[in-house]
Amino acid sequence: MKKISETDLIINPDGSVYHLNLLPGDVAETVITVGDPDRVASVSKHFDRIELKRGKREFITHTGYIGPKRISVISTGIGTDNIDIVLNELDAVVNVDFDTRIVNSELKSLKIIRIGTSGAIQEDIPVGTIMISEFGLGLDALMSYYAADSTADIRNLLEKVQNHFKYIRGINPYITAADKGLLEIIGKGLPKGITVTTPGFYAPQGRDVRARNLVPAFINDLRSFRSGHHRITNLEMETAGIYALANALGHKALSVNAILASRVKFEFSNNAAAVIDETIQLVLSRLP
Repeated sequence: MKKISETDLIINPDGSVYHLNLLPGDVAETVITVGDPDRVASVSKHFDRIELKRGKREFITHTGYIGPKRISVISTGIGTDNIDIVLNELDAVVNVDFDTRIVNSELKSLKIIRIGTSGAIQEDIPVGTIMISEFGLGLDALMSYYAADSTADIRNLLEKVQNHFKYIRGINPYITAADKGLLEIIGKGLPKGITVTTPGFYAPQGRDVRARNLVPAFINDLRSFRSGHHRITNLEMETAGIYALANALGHKALSVNAILASRVKFEFSNNAAAVIDETIQLVLSRLP
């Protein structure tokens, strides 16, 4: 098999992968991702025991146990540029022999669950909702660089998205479904929708502060999209990248969103920490 070059996959002198600072064996097959490095401890405080803590830059990892179940939680930072690093390096840690630089003959499929914050764009989704991303719709450029498989249903949905947003200059949207197994287990009984992942927080999410926004009707256009029973429900900055790269690498992914803002009612949660902690505890209680 092809040997991966030293510049394609950079290994630190201690044998850990370049950005995440993780060694083979450090990562559990169930991985929870959070954006904020400080939120890693908010998840791992619920573990029965923690076996390792590693960190570098914004990437903090705790691996431990709830009962016999081994779990890793890692911070990604913000945006799909960071997701590119995290997903590729997590995959390398579990599926590449760092000594030979050759992909393992038997591949592991990680279960990757994002716990993140998000803003709702539909009036019937109140602040404090725990929302499941049935699909991740990316308006960033990440998947312009990767090959990815898709089904006829996904291609049909993407065509409708492209037609709906074709007036926005330079975007090449992509869409990926959540893992069905994780969706059924963790998402049981929870509201679901299409989550839009944007390449920024301000104008790319319809905000207007000082720099002139070229897409001032963006939120209304998101709200009006329909394809059968599917609609766009919320905005954030990582889900679509996680779904698409997980799919490309053979992993399973689900995004669970703590809705802290209503973009149509102009409301923000007055108890964000409680909503986030409720979301964390729900996910941990439902891990397969």
